[in-house]
Amino acid sequence: MEYRRYFGQAIDRLRDERRYRVFADLERDASRFPVATWRPNGMSDEASGARDVVIWCSNDYLAMGQHPDVIAAMTQAAQRHGAGAGGTRNISGTTHPLVRLEAELADLHGKQAALAFTSGWVSNLAAISTIAQILPNCLIISDALNHNSMIEGVRRSGAEKTVFKHNDMEHLEQVLKAAGRERAKLIVFESLYSMDGDIAPVARIADLAERYGAMTYVDEVHAVGMYGPRGGGICEREGVMDRIDVIEGTLAKGFGTLGGYIAADDVIIDAVRSYAPSFIFTTALPPSVAAAAHAAVCLLKNSNAEREMHQRQVARTKAALEAQNIPVMPNPSHIVPVFVGDAELCKTASDMLLERHSIYIQPINYPTVARGSERLRITPTPAHTDAHIDALVEAMSDVWHRLGLPRQTPRTANAQGQYKAVAAE
Repeated sequence: MEYRRYFGQAIDRLRDERRYRVFADLERDASRFPVATWRPNGMSDEASGARDVVIWCSNDYLAMGQHPDVIAAMTQAAQRHGAGAGGTRNISGTTHPLVRLEAELADLHGKQAALAFTSGWVSNLAAISTIAQILPNCLIISDALNHNSMIEGVRRSGAEKTVFKHNDMEHLEQVLKAAGRERAKLIVFESLYSMDGDIAPVARIADLAERYGAMTYVDEVHAVGMYGPRGGGICEREGVMDRIDVIEGTLAKGFGTLGGYIAADDVIIDAVRSYAPSFIFTTALPPSVAAAAHAAVCLLKNSNAEREMHQRQVARTKAALEAQNIPVMPNPSHIVPVFVGDAELCKTASDMLLERHSIYIQPINYPTVARGSERLRITPTPAHTDAHIDALVEAMSDVWHRLGLPRQTPRTANAQGQYKAVAAE
């Protein structure tokens, strides 16, 4: 059997559907972020055609990955402890920087304990599946627009599931009422949905969970570091952290490093630590990464300057784009999604921005968002200056004019999530 043929056919299908993704060869410079070096023609400096571009789609929302204190913490820990973790925590023990990090994360969310994973995807997979397996006859009640990692956690659990309409509290209550108060129930949802930028009614979800005897599990990956007086996320901002059973977050976005985590009562953390295969059999975060993440968490607990500057630049970016009739999909968060509505045009717009204007914005197509709702997803940071924003708006206006792209967002693909994303990133 010629196995290669099947892999080639699979790739051809992606190309035919205009969903094949190409990685840009970008070299970030911590001293010049958001400027990076783009090498369109490969690795050789002589033949690469390398030039500077401005990154407008990084999830390093607060530019903490470039912060000198975070970089110093990482390098010092690597020099002291070495490059790797040495193995899983069950085999090699737990490095002290990881112990300090988990204590800091537990404090951030007002919980008894926290547990760090190698990524936010793994933390959702491990925690949701393990919690639901431990609860007897558990019903998982999942928001329709939950992230792929949450969906995979639900699948792996083997538990019965019901999907409620996105952010629809009437539908959620119907599901809870039908399940009955005595049955074990786990509501899994996100606080901030990263493709539309809309925010969950976290207090109302907590109310319903208490009324009908359900556990709550919230994914705060796009909100930790970003919202709340100490960067605890939307639940901290809304004053409901103590009413949410499990808070999951990432270290790779607002905190600018790598890894994921959950924070909860110590018995929940101990159960996940003891039963989740994807935790037990995975090598731990290196001490250098844990130290860098610890520094970022501590910095953002004690400073609002980064959040305030970030919100200023987000508001200015949205207003400047809207003034030029660029169709920003409205939402109350820091996400700036710009509607295109066609996969091929979305890729063409991204290519044109990069090649003509030295601006890098990755196209967002199916399955990350539904077909017909393709978009460019812009993420301003505190490091983006007013001059960067002006250049972005000028470039977007040129591309929109040349390609004849829509100037309005259809109501069926707005920020209220009227479609089902398959696997939001």
